[in-house]
Amino acid sequence: MVSYIEIFLREIRRWFSRSEWIIRVLGLPTSSESVNSPGLIMIQIDGLSRPQLEKGFNKNRLPFLKKILNDEHYQLHSLYSGTPSSTPSVQGELFYGISSAVPAFSFYDRKAERIQTMYDPKAAQLIEKSLQSNGTGLLKGGSAYCNIYGAGAEEPHFCAASFGWGGLLRAANPFVFTFFLITNIYSFLRTLSLLFLELFLAIFDFFVGFIKGKDFLKELTFIPTRVVICILLRELVTIGTKIDIARGLPIIHLNLIGYDEQAHRRGPSSKFAHWTLKGIDDSIKRIWRAANHSSRRHYDIWVYSDHGQEDVIPYEKIHDITIEQSISNIFKSTPLPSQESHGIQTKRARFLGGNGIQKLFATYTDNFEGAAESEPIITAMGPLGIIYSSNQLSFIEKEILAKELVSAAHIPVVLYTDDKRNVHAITSQDTYVLPDDREKLFGSKHPFLEEITQDIITVCLHQYAGDFTFLGWYRDKEYITFRIENGSHAGPGPNETHAFAILPKDTNIVGEERAYLRPIHIREAAIHLLENGYKRKVKTTRKAHPNKLSLRIMTYNIHSCIGMDGKISPERIARVISRYHPDIVCLQELDVKKSRTNEIDQAHYLAQILKMKFHFHPTIHIEEERYGDAILTHHNMQLVKADILPSHNISRSMEPRGALWVRVQGSGVHVNIINTHLDIRRRARETQLQALIGPDWLSHSDCEEPIIVCGDFNALPNSNLYKSITTKLNDTHALSTSKKRKATFFTRFPTARIDYIFVSEKIEVAKTFVPNTQLTRVASDHFPLIVDLTIEN
Repeated sequence: MVSYIEIFLREIRRWFSRSEWIIRVLGLPTSSESVNSPGLIMIQIDGLSRPQLEKGFNKNRLPFLKKILNDEHYQLHSLYSGTPSSTPSVQGELFYGISSAVPAFSFYDRKAERIQTMYDPKAAQLIEKSLQSNGTGLLKGGSAYCNIYGAGAEEPHFCAASFGWGGLLRAANPFVFTFFLITNIYSFLRTLSLLFLELFLAIFDFFVGFIKGKDFLKELTFIPTRVVICILLRELVTIGTKIDIARGLPIIHLNLIGYDEQAHRRGPSSKFAHWTLKGIDDSIKRIWRAANHSSRRHYDIWVYSDHGQEDVIPYEKIHDITIEQSISNIFKSTPLPSQESHGIQTKRARFLGGNGIQKLFATYTDNFEGAAESEPIITAMGPLGIIYSSNQLSFIEKEILAKELVSAAHIPVVLYTDDKRNVHAITSQDTYVLPDDREKLFGSKHPFLEEITQDIITVCLHQYAGDFTFLGWYRDKEYITFRIENGSHAGPGPNETHAFAILPKDTNIVGEERAYLRPIHIREAAIHLLENGYKRKVKTTRKAHPNKLSLRIMTYNIHSCIGMDGKISPERIARVISRYHPDIVCLQELDVKKSRTNEIDQAHYLAQILKMKFHFHPTIHIEEERYGDAILTHHNMQLVKADILPSHNISRSMEPRGALWVRVQGSGVHVNIINTHLDIRRRARETQLQALIGPDWLSHSDCEEPIIVCGDFNALPNSNLYKSITTKLNDTHALSTSKKRKATFFTRFPTARIDYIFVSEKIEVAKTFVPNTQLTRVASDHFPLIVDLTIEN
């Protein structure tokens, strides 16, 4: 009854949902796939390294994300971003499987005679066209927000390759747009209040920066930019994502920005940078809630960062000259106009679209096409830059110029190639050849030494590479950036390359034993999820020992696979089971060929998904329809007995109850296991228990120790029934080291412990737990009960 009330309330909520009404009014297409089809929401936190993530956890800047990690069966992974450690490079690998898609954030295209900067549509489209030759983008059929590339998405919004809202919303008439504003009035009022708060903080930050001697005009310009990027863009992305979730799009990728811009401006550890994490955390929270109320798809939510940032010292502040001027002096040429001295801190505001926005935040390349033949072209955004000479240089000439760039221009590292495509590196200390001298150049303690070495070689040999690639850092040196900023990325530093990924523990990652992931591994896992759903073999995590059997037992009333949201989903139940890797699963309330659950043989289907053996016992059998209990395991199993239990004064309207007895063998040990589901009426279940502990079951001569009895007993721990069975067997909760006695029913408001696992004397209990996660709260009206135990022969 309680579950039906919740399902009804969920339907009411959906009917009044703002997102649902916007879908109807705009006529937006919705998913035509099954409501149990897998969906994926990928949330990128731009520029946040794993060390800064952990600092944000400690400072309580990301409370919801921390809660997900601690309470929702998620795992924190280190993620190597690749080099260049920048969004276009990472997203190229994630969306298309190509690492180092660009040699730098800004590079020179000799064919087009144009400097390409990856926030410009022309540059983003150029690289994406090349990436598409590798295959379809990851986001096919989905949507993209605030990315560099559209990645095959049907609806890219606020991306470098397509500014502004997608076509569906841009084409909306005034009435629809007004309706959109009215239905989202709370969100827009909230956004407005946040804009004023952020404006106040930005003005305060402006005065702090000005007092510290920062450039007045640049500080002033950053006030509206910060408000647009940190609040307006983020809120529009969050609203759009919630609408796409309600539509049931198969994959949604969004980039939550703000931290990266503030980290560039004030440093990755600064208070202002970490302040933005609170807003990002709140957006994740709202998206999480929307995803878990989706009526059209079952969504996974993955959170990751594309790269980190390094604390840096601007080159111009050290040497009182721009990097362009220094390099031009070496080449004895007239320097080209300098690129924006403050780098890319304000440029993402262009993603909003509109001519006014584009003029206000015009880039260096908007007004620069072509270059004088006698001058080198220099691109340097952050700590990585490239020099393109107009002349064909020999290896000796490269070596001479590289040494001069290091000694006279004070560039920390200059890299160049020889005729055999070997990569040479010159510093003020020595000359190195990669990959052989990688430890001497980058230090043996770099967490991704092998990877960055190979990526640096790839960058130097890239089709858009120049004659020289230069870096602002090498082993144990201060980190220099070639723009005016306090935080930077794109190079091979240990923080900027150290991103993170927060994924469900049962995410199918190839080579799960690896110490860290790359974007390609997340791509492969995403493709597997979308193509195969949650079908995954249950694997044991316990080591086999001779004459000793370690088991994980799960008992679970699955409510005929009908969730608290009304969805019939055996796949979701299978996922709950597979997440916890049980060796033996005792299930109650399974439907077999019943019309109410789409005539699925749930026992067989679950066993098939989980790759386990099973025995099913029906307590109700009417024509083809059956209903009852099952035991699943990957061990050898023998059916001993399956029967109906007697009941006190049972009527036709009451449900018969039964028990299923199997013998499981493993490591030379035989275990008798009984699964049951007792009556909801007190006198009936007491009669059933007496039969269960009598000569036909537990007291039978064949029912020798070790013995395990599992099931839904519909009785509390203070009941006479509980006291009766614990005179013969031990409650695993009482034997567990855990002091908490967690309730198993019902999942929305767990108040009663009615599901039990009882064991005989010779069984040692190590751990008992009841997983209370978003998934288990919605999959059934009962939580699963799980016990780890050991049995000696």
